[in-house]
This record gives sequence, C-alpha cells and structure tokens, in this order.
Amino acid sequence: MATTVPQVAATQVRQNYLAILVAAIANFLFEAVWYSFFLKSWENGIGRTHEWLRDNSPNPGFQYAAAIVSAAVMAGAISWVTQKTGRQTWWRGIQVGAILWFGLELTSLSTEYVFEVRPWSLLGINAGFWLIGMMLMGAVVGGWKRK
Repeated sequence: MATTVPQVAATQVRQNYLAILVAAIANFLFEAVWYSFFLKSWENGIGRTHEWLRDNSPNPGFQYAAAIVSAAVMAGAISWVTQKTGRQTWWRGIQVGAILWFGLELTSLSTEYVFEVRPWSLLGINAGFWLIGMMLMGAVVGGWKRK
C-alpha cells in the first residue's frame, strides 16, 4: 500500500546580515556584563584566577573575534530556524532561541560537565548566559525583518 507524502511549500530564507551582526554584537556585550557580574564564581568554577587567565590566555583580539564570529553563526542559525518553522517575529525568535538552547546547548554542556566533573554552579553560569544570549539574538533576528 503506497502512501503519499503531502507537499509543503518551501519557505525561502532571507538572511538579514545586518540583523545577524547586531545580534552577535548584542550577545557579545551581554556576555561582558554577565561574566563581569559572575566573574569570581566563574573563575572559581574553572579553577583559575584572573592573573592566571591574563598570563596564559591567547591573544585577546583572537578571543573576542572568535566570540563575535561564533555568536554570528549562532544568530544566523536561529534566524534560519525561525524562518523555516513559522512567522518571523521577535517572539518566535525568542522561542526558537530557547528551544535550540534546550535541545542543543544545554544538553551539550551538561554532558561535558558530567564527564569533566565540573561544578553545577559553573553550568548554571555558562548555560544561563547562553539561554539569555540565544533568546536575545532570537529577538533581534526574529524581529528585524529585511525591507
């Protein structure tokens, strides 16, 4: 018995690269505020001091560039999923950011933390940042439609 698969109209994705860049920058600025607020707890969680990080980190320019590029890729993915799964609105962008966080980011981090025997408080700091950051990026890319 043959069954037919209903055809679904293909939704064309139109990435707004300016919105993606703004979302990445907003996430980066939020990250600076978040980790400044949780700095001591974060340093304790990773078992490092500010001095150790300063003396042993690679080029800060490289670190910041990696953070911006990674956030831009993530914002682009949130934008793509938002457009492919429904209407493009700021609220849908927030929802998609939260769903992707739960299904991908939280699960990945949780698995690493369990096997690396990292403190749950550190998971709260890092995963909490990504939840809010991904929702923030979702709001920007979801609400900023290309004209």
